[in-house]
Amino acid sequence: MSSAPDPPTVKKEPLKEKNFENPGLRGAHTTTLFRAVNPELFIKPNKPVMAFGLVTLSLCVAYIGYLHATQENRKDLYEAIDSEGHRYMRRKTSKWD
Repeated sequence: MSSAPDPPTVKKEPLKEKNFENPGLRGAHTTTLFRAVNPELFIKPNKPVMAFGLVTLSLCVAYIGYLHATQENRKDLYEAIDSEGHRYMRRKTSKWD
């Protein structure tokens, strides 16, 4: 009986370090148009600008919430003037009550 021939050994090529220098899309070959349309994929993140944007957006949302809350409180009030000419805030009442 003959023995089965040994399978040929496959030599694996060592990984090239050049492929891993720029992870993600920075190392990929892309067109100038793609880079111009999607700059956030290629620019290094700027932490101070991100923090400023997050704080600014949070303050805007908080201000809108504050305006909404104060508008709800003022909805039933209006400024009235009595017979002597003094102004005061009065709650709206229905004629049906």
